[in-house]
Amino acid sequence: MTNPVLKVENLSKSFGALKASNDVSLDLRPGEIHALIGPNGAGKSTLIKQISGGLRPDAGRIEVLGRDVTVLDTVARARMGLGRTFQISSLAMEFSVLQNAVLGALGARGRAFGLFRNVMRDAALLETAHDALSRVGLQDVAQQRTADLSHGQRRQLEVAVALTLKPRLFLMDEPMAGLGASGSKELTGFLDALRQEAPILLVEPDMDAVFALADRISVLVYGAVIATGTADEIRNNPEVRRAYLGEEELA
Repeated sequence: MTNPVLKVENLSKSFGALKASNDVSLDLRPGEIHALIGPNGAGKSTLIKQISGGLRPDAGRIEVLGRDVTVLDTVARARMGLGRTFQISSLAMEFSVLQNAVLGALGARGRAFGLFRNVMRDAALLETAHDALSRVGLQDVAQQRTADLSHGQRRQLEVAVALTLKPRLFLMDEPMAGLGASGSKELTGFLDALRQEAPILLVEPDMDAVFALADRISVLVYGAVIATGTADEIRNNPEVRRAYLGEEELA
């Protein structure tokens, strides 16, 4: 079997008496979308923070591309190729689309940007930024103010910024949040193609999108993974039905 791009082993994190992550193990394989689902308060965001480097686990191990990154910070993991998009946008709203992408490309260099006007004249940075915007279909709005984009376009821009880091895998936290039906459909198609660029660990409450996209699904309840399998296996798992999805959700 192909070695996983991401491997999480026996990860645990507690806040007082609350076990936010309870001996969690999962992996992400090349070319796949692995969805992480569960009810509110299940520990999904806490798990993503640990994988991205924003939160240190109490126990367990995280590997990216075969390397132990458990003690590395967010910046170090990003430089290794871990790209992340957030549930709440982290874009600079008053900057242009192109400026946001250039800042992402600059971050890949690992140094401060100094005078921004000089950065925007850097041919290599501009080439990287334009390439990323072209991939997500935002080249035509490169000079537009980010605050004026639609919600779906902002999600695409977040992916473009992540692409400037030349990611080997993505962590995506609720990318469909706030999108209407047409926006969700468009982004679903985009993510379906993106998995060939880099595999995706996807946290997403939209079950239609999850079942359409995911090669595998892990269900997190009270901080623990209670099942991992294909969409059909998760649909038909009695424990998952009782704990989370319910009969109506799976009808």
